[in-house]
Amino acid sequence: MKDILIIGGGAAGMTAALYALRNGKSVTVFEQETIGGQIASSPRVENFPTRKRISGLELSEKLYDQITDLGAEFELARIKSVLKESEGKFRLETEDGDVFYGKSVIIAAGVKHKHINLPREEELTGKGISYCAVCDGAFFSGEDVALIGDGNTALQYGILLSEYCRKVYVCTWFDKFFGDEALVKVLRKLPNVEIIPDVCLTGFKGENELSGLIFSGRVNKKESELNVKGCFIAIGQIPDNRQYENLVSLDKEGYIEADETCATKTPGIYAAGDCRTKKIRQLTTAVGDGANAAMNACSYIASL
Repeated sequence: MKDILIIGGGAAGMTAALYALRNGKSVTVFEQETIGGQIASSPRVENFPTRKRISGLELSEKLYDQITDLGAEFELARIKSVLKESEGKFRLETEDGDVFYGKSVIIAAGVKHKHINLPREEELTGKGISYCAVCDGAFFSGEDVALIGDGNTALQYGILLSEYCRKVYVCTWFDKFFGDEALVKVLRKLPNVEIIPDVCLTGFKGENELSGLIFSGRVNKKESELNVKGCFIAIGQIPDNRQYENLVSLDKEGYIEADETCATKTPGIYAAGDCRTKKIRQLTTAVGDGANAAMNACSYIASL
C-alpha cells in the first residue's frame, strides 16, 4: 500500500510526486510511454521560469532524477482500471494484470495531440514538425512555415506564428474556418499569412529535417508542394480518461471535471495537468496543478 498512486509521468505527475515525497508520503508513478510526457519531445523550452533555454528532454530528466532521489518508484505500464474499495483504499490494475493499492490517486494522464498519421510524421517531430506554436514558434523566426488546421487553436497559432515567421501558410481541408470570427478577421488581415483552402496534407519532404509538404486538392485532386522548414499541426487534442469515468465526471470532450483544487467528485481522487478541464494547458500550469493535487491529496490522507 502506497500513500499516493500517480497516473502519468509528465510535468504534472512528476511535480505531484515531488510535493508528495517532500511531505513524507510514499509514491508510485505510472507512465505508459515516455517520462516527461509531451514536453519531452520539445527541442527547446524557453518559457519555463529560471531557465533561458533547456530542452524538454533535459527538463524531464532533471525532474525524474529529482524525484527518484527522494524515493519515487516508477512503473512503465498502461492503466486498465482504478477502483475505490473503501475510504482511503484504491485499487489500480495495469493491463499486464499487476495490482497496486494506494490511499489516494492523482490522475495526470495528459492529452495527446491528434496526428495526421502520415509516414515519417513521428520521425520528423521535433525536426520541423510541431504540435505547439507556443512552445516552438520562436524557433522558426524568419522562416516560412505551414499550419494545418481550421479551429480556434489553429487560428491562435497562425496569429502567433505571424509574429515570428517570414511567411505562414494556413492550410485547411475546407474553404472556411470553424473558430471564433474575431480570430478569423485578425488572421485574414495579417500581411504575411496566406490561406490555402481545400487541401489535404499527404506527405512530408526532407531527410534529417523537414524541407517541405505534399498536398492533394480536396476538390480538384491536383498534387502540389510547399517548401517550408516548419509544419505546425493543430487539428485537436485527445484526452484518454474513459477508464476513470467510474470515479470522475468527464465533460463532453472527455476531460476530467476538476477545478483549481484538482479535486474530482470522488474524495481521494485528483486530476492534474492537461487531462482536466481548464483554459490554459501549458508546462507551467501543469506544474501548478501537480503541486495543488499533491498537497490536497496529503490533506485527504491526513483526514483518514
